[in-house]
Amino acid sequence: MRAGRARLVHVETPARDARDLMLHVLGIDAAALIATDGDALTAEQMSRYDAAIARRAAHEPVSKIVGLRAFHGLDFIVTGDVLDPRADSETLVDAALELAPDARTVLDLGTGSGCLLLTLLHRLPFATGLGVDASQAALAIARQNAERLHLDEKARFIRSDWLEKVDGTFDLVVCNPPYIGERERHTLSDDVLLWDPQAALFADEDGLAAYRRIAPTLGKALSETGTAFFEIGSGQEEAVSRLFSVCGFGDITFRRDIAGIRRCMIVRR
Repeated sequence: MRAGRARLVHVETPARDARDLMLHVLGIDAAALIATDGDALTAEQMSRYDAAIARRAAHEPVSKIVGLRAFHGLDFIVTGDVLDPRADSETLVDAALELAPDARTVLDLGTGSGCLLLTLLHRLPFATGLGVDASQAALAIARQNAERLHLDEKARFIRSDWLEKVDGTFDLVVCNPPYIGERERHTLSDDVLLWDPQAALFADEDGLAAYRRIAPTLGKALSETGTAFFEIGSGQEEAVSRLFSVCGFGDITFRRDIAGIRRCMIVRR
């Protein structure tokens, strides 16, 4: 494992990444790794570990190498077809569980891996939900996650360009749309830029394209007493809230993420 760390000195967390890849190769937990530092690996395990380290050295995220990402206490299958779930998005889940604890119907726009929808359905025992995405590949991953988490009877998924094919109204709407402007592309790390789907990251020059599409049609999907939760980028609160205000939504507030950034926009009628 020391050799693995040495090959990852240019990534942000070399020790943790080398350890996590070792755990993956050995199929053990952290406690069992204490007495192991690579000396007990078979030739086949060492080959797999070397290959995993090489992939991480090329900036492929650990989650994409092992195929799983932890989110809000659950593990989700991830591939290059879906956005890697991040702690920032847990702000939406926390806010939704606090402000809409009695929601029975949940809509997730741009569901990707399904992490927002499925986490909410796991925490809301009486709720059912619909996940929407324009990508068939992403929907396939979301369905796998629903089955893996035994939530496939509570969740269904459809292909739709945002709300285009969505029928009915929902008590709770969540959405983590692409919100990075093309002009900010240079600010992203290779871990993100090279391995997350571009369509899930970028939205025109200013990052607001998805909100412009969703705001005028959200009213048809949100119940009269419903609440919508949107992830937004740093500094976007005024621009995004204005888009929803002009579409008739008069109750707009924000929640900060763990870094203190206004990450979650909460919209009511």
